[in-house]
Amino acid sequence: MKKPEERILVCVYYGPNGERLIRRGGKLASLLNCPFWILTVDPSPKDELDIEKSNYIETWGELAEKYGAEDFIIKYNEKRPAAKVIGEVAKEKHITQVIIGQTAQSRWREITKGSFINLLLHELPFIDLHIVSVSRQLKKEEGEYERGVRSYLVKEEDTFKLSFNHTDEVIYEGIFFKEVGTDFNNGIFKLMKNNRLIHLDIVDDEVTDAHKLDQ
Repeated sequence: MKKPEERILVCVYYGPNGERLIRRGGKLASLLNCPFWILTVDPSPKDELDIEKSNYIETWGELAEKYGAEDFIIKYNEKRPAAKVIGEVAKEKHITQVIIGQTAQSRWREITKGSFINLLLHELPFIDLHIVSVSRQLKKEEGEYERGVRSYLVKEEDTFKLSFNHTDEVIYEGIFFKEVGTDFNNGIFKLMKNNRLIHLDIVDDEVTDAHKLDQ
């Protein structure tokens, strides 16, 4: 009797761990010589997508093409539990293996609301579940900056200044990630220009590597 073909589903959500999951899924699919899909579930409508989410989606799309994914599925405006949506897609694509990232969930939340893993196992009977932990390096990088906020760059003499107000003087729009533990606006400003993601260093509200904008 011929063994059924393996079919892999990689589930990602906005954050740096998504790239690791896709690479893991792509390499596993190559090793098993089988197809794989990428899925992300977003409770927000597509027209509310901010630049940070757009950056992740663009990167994941490039990785999907690089590793030969069958499809990159995005479920926008999805109000159902993520586990339910994952289970639905898995059944539709006849998935045999699912790859997800480790969930950061407190013990109290697991007791009161139930473990996401347990919910997923209920939706995915007879399917192998791979749980990939977030690396220590990624956790460290995530902890160095506060949550990103929409912000802008305005021209000032030979450089650019960070602004949180949308005015007629705004040249670029992006997301600012402030360093943890500083009273000043020091951190990283991310923006898209010519379909390319640019990271700029901000020190005391001022861009220190504005030359990147001319590359």
